[in-house]
Amino acid sequence: MPPLDSRLRTAADLCRSGVIIADVGTDHAQLACYLAMNGAKAVIASDVREGPLEAARRTVEETGAKGVTVLLSDGLDKIDYADDVVICGMGGELIAQIIAGCRFLSANTRFILQPMTRPDALRRWLYSSGFETDAERTAYDGGRAYVIMRARYTGEKRDIDDVFALVGTVDDEKYLRLTAQKLLKNAEGMDRSDGCAEQAEKLRATARMILSRMRH
Repeated sequence: MPPLDSRLRTAADLCRSGVIIADVGTDHAQLACYLAMNGAKAVIASDVREGPLEAARRTVEETGAKGVTVLLSDGLDKIDYADDVVICGMGGELIAQIIAGCRFLSANTRFILQPMTRPDALRRWLYSSGFETDAERTAYDGGRAYVIMRARYTGEKRDIDDVFALVGTVDDEKYLRLTAQKLLKNAEGMDRSDGCAEQAEKLRATARMILSRMRH
């Protein structure tokens, strides 16, 4: 099996050893097999489509990974239990929908999440739904920056501000700088549109607050 890219390896590093893990949207099951071969008690590799599951079965067979169950499931619909739930490579809003359908949620459940888009929407949903993040990491692959967060349920529902929604507890200065640059670029685009001056200035103010978190 080829080595995991930094995005999936970072997600794997946030999983706990000796527990049952569900890899939702497993695709080729590379992450699932890696977890099974590196301390997981058992791994459920699920996907909503049969095509990726065929590829997943081949990966399991080729790697000889033990304890991997390949399962057809729409999100968590067919998964009865897992200690850690890994959801990588989906939009933040879709990830939120999947977590909302969890039937085995407890204070011990951990969600390791890597949104491809809208990490801000995911964080807002998590905190407004009684979750919090207890770890956040960044990774870089193919010229793109990713955030990987681990969340747990506390039952305490909270609103979060724009800065926290965008960058959470991330202290990686490269990631903070890239996020601020995106906001400033969007603000420039709004400057060319009538009636968007207030929104543009709000983006600039948010960018300044993000940059102020940097040590230098």
